[in-house]
Amino acid sequence: MIQLKTMLNCIDNSGAAIVECVNVMKMKRHAKIGDRIIVVVQKQRNFGPESGPGASVSTTAANKVRRGDIRHAVVVRTAKKLQRPDGSVVKFDDNACVLINKAGEPIGTRLNGIVGTELRKMKWSKILSLAPMHL
Repeated sequence: MIQLKTMLNCIDNSGAAIVECVNVMKMKRHAKIGDRIIVVVQKQRNFGPESGPGASVSTTAANKVRRGDIRHAVVVRTAKKLQRPDGSVVKFDDNACVLINKAGEPIGTRLNGIVGTELRKMKWSKILSLAPMHL
């Protein structure tokens, strides 16, 4: 259950490490796996070693988002238990999301970690194809 002010891990390589939810789309009270939310980037991820004067330029070029940016995202893991139609119950260790653009395409080109299978019925097949595993 992702709601206002919830902190999420960003599991793609867009440059964001931790984001904060500021709005849940479609006028819902809270978001589940596969729902679209609006987030603010709270912490950036560092790419590569930061030694030498030229390294800082390359790391900022690798980051597609900066701290304070407002972006759309899709929830891919929640810590709240979720019961599936077959009766199984799934609970992840953390809350995680993937940043997307307004058209629904992922900003990053890689995903780290597993995602929920509920993305399949929500038509997020591009995110499922980037993920190494879905549970």
